[in-house]
Amino acid sequence: MSELFPRKQVMGFVFSLVLTAAALTVYFMELSFAVGMTILLATAFIQAAVQLVGFMHPGESEDKMAIYANIYYGVAIALVTVFGTLLILVWDMK
Repeated sequence: MSELFPRKQVMGFVFSLVLTAAALTVYFMELSFAVGMTILLATAFIQAAVQLVGFMHPGESEDKMAIYANIYYGVAIALVTVFGTLLILVWDMK
């Protein structure tokens, strides 16, 4: 019976809605910039994880190690790009 109802997807959707509502409260509440950005970053990363695990099913195929390797590689490239940009443009390392 549990195979007929997509419980995991529905729970992921509800959790995504809760995270979106939490991020939306930052807009309506008068929070400091640091607190607001911390909440937004935390909800964004949790939301990305929920989307990846709940809806993209990376571990359910035969080549799950290749999929996870691609995800780790993409995250590494994104972090190098972000921190490299901050290093050059914001932190002004001369």
